[in-house]
Amino acid sequence: MKGITFPAWQGSHYVTLAELLVRLGSFGLGLTWRVEIDEMVDPRCVEMERWSAGSGMDTLTLLSLTTPGFQLIDAEVCGFAEDGLVVVLTEVDSSLWDIRAADERVLSELQRHYPG
Repeated sequence: MKGITFPAWQGSHYVTLAELLVRLGSFGLGLTWRVEIDEMVDPRCVEMERWSAGSGMDTLTLLSLTTPGFQLIDAEVCGFAEDGLVVVLTEVDSSLWDIRAADERVLSELQRHYPG
C-alpha cells in the first residue's frame, strides 16, 4: 500500500472521518471497518470500537457513528475487503491524517481535495 499525509485542519476546517469516508466513494462503500482509538474523547468512540469488534462494521454503520463535527484523536480506522486490508485512515493527534490505500486512485482523489 502507498500513502499520503495531509493536515487534518485545512484552514479553519477540520477534515472529519465522515468526510473522508464520503470521499472514498464507491471504493469504501463495500468495506468492513475496524476502529482503534487511543484517546476516548467522546462516548461515540466507545461505540465505534464496540461495533468494530469481531468481524467489524459496514461503512454505513461507521458513517452513522461519525456525526458532523466529530473529531478523533489518535485513531486508526482500517477498511477490509474480501481479499484483506485495503485502506488505513490514521488520525494523528488531531492534526494530521495519514492515509494508506491499495488503490492509488483513492490517494490521488484525496490528495486533490486535501493538499499538504
